[in-house]
Amino acid sequence: MSRLYEILEHNRRFVASRAYEAYRTTKIPEKKMVVLTCMDTRLIELLPKAMNLKNGDAKIVRNAGALVSHPYGSVMRSILVAVYELGAREVYVVGHRDCGMTGLRAEAALERARALGVAEEKIETVARAGVQLDAWLTGFRSVEEGVTASVRMVREHPLLPPGVPVHGLIIDPETGKLDLLIDGTTGKTTAPATGSVES
Repeated sequence: MSRLYEILEHNRRFVASRAYEAYRTTKIPEKKMVVLTCMDTRLIELLPKAMNLKNGDAKIVRNAGALVSHPYGSVMRSILVAVYELGAREVYVVGHRDCGMTGLRAEAALERARALGVAEEKIETVARAGVQLDAWLTGFRSVEEGVTASVRMVREHPLLPPGVPVHGLIIDPETGKLDLLIDGTTGKTTAPATGSVES
C-alpha cells in the first residue's frame, strides 16, 4: 500500500472513532500569538511542547529556515492575516540550531535539482521570469543571522500595526531549550552563548 493510501485508511479510522474531538478548538489563537518557525521534522511536536502551546493556542507558520525572504510574500501575508483577522497580538520568529538553511548556497541546490532530473532549460525559464535564484535559493551564515533578518523584515513591515512585538528565539532541536535573541517588547538584542549578534 502506498503512503497516500495508508494515510487515507488511517484518516478513515480517525474520523470513524471520533478521535478528532480531542483537538477541537476555534480558529482564534487562545494565546494571541503567531509563531514563524522552521519546517524541520524535529520541531513538529517539540516546539509546541517547549513553548507550552497546546492545540488552538497559536497560529504556527512553517517554512525552510523560519525565513521571511520577501516583504510581500506568502509568509508575511500569513503573519499579517493572523494579526488582522485572527487576533494575534505578538509575533515569534523561532529558528533552530543545526538548521539545513545554514550555509545553503544556490549553486549547490541547483546541482541537486539537476541531479534529480530538472532540465537546465527549466532553470533558465525561472531565471528569465525574473527570479534571482542566487538570493532565492540561499540560506544564511548562522541561525542568529536568519532570525535577526526575519524579525527585522516583520518588525519594519509597513502594514504591521504599531505596538505588535516581534520576538526572535532559537530552539535547540534536541533538548527544546529556547534562547532569547530579540525581545520584541523592549527591542533588546542578546547574544546566545553559541553565537553573537549585532543590534
